[in-house]
Amino acid sequence: MRRPAGGVFWLLCLGVLLAGCSREPELPYFAPGTRVLAFGDSLTFGTGATSDQSYPARVAEATGWDLLNAGVPGELAEDGLVRLQSLLQQDSVALVLLCHGGNNLLRGQPEEPIRSQLAGMIELAQAQGAQVVLLGVPKPTLLVRTAGFYADLAEEYGLVYLPDAIAEALSDPALKSDQIHPNAAGYAAIADQLVALLRDSGAL
Repeated sequence: MRRPAGGVFWLLCLGVLLAGCSREPELPYFAPGTRVLAFGDSLTFGTGATSDQSYPARVAEATGWDLLNAGVPGELAEDGLVRLQSLLQQDSVALVLLCHGGNNLLRGQPEEPIRSQLAGMIELAQAQGAQVVLLGVPKPTLLVRTAGFYADLAEEYGLVYLPDAIAEALSDPALKSDQIHPNAAGYAAIADQLVALLRDSGAL
């Protein structure tokens, strides 16, 4: 039996809607010289390597952005939220590379408060007109896996998201300096994945 024309029309509409819903988040193009903030703890600072081998330094080299490494080793998310607010008030940035919450996870703290603090950071940056790229951070377990709430945050706020680059580096003995930090090669691998993601999302 032939399908009514109206049914075909609605099927086509449904296909268009589903295609639209499946689109990955995108970023505007950021030219060389754009002010960018890499915000986080020791993973952003680059503990385990020299300062020029951190992932922000490598991203800056690959993009030509004016990129500030604002990583503070040992910082907890609740302290980071306060510090980020101060930084954003002092300096106008177009993009924030957000990689935080690892120290809270290392202390075994409940995930919901960590998620809430990170949500606060995202909202602060967006309120200042900055785009946000989120990097997933792994939980300290035998099998190194990114904490699930990072993906939830990325979906909730429509963020470009790098889920597993850090977990992959920390799963490979050749890419880490200790149990919780990459080495120079590990940071290079993270930066390579991040630059590829930025390119795919339209930022480069």
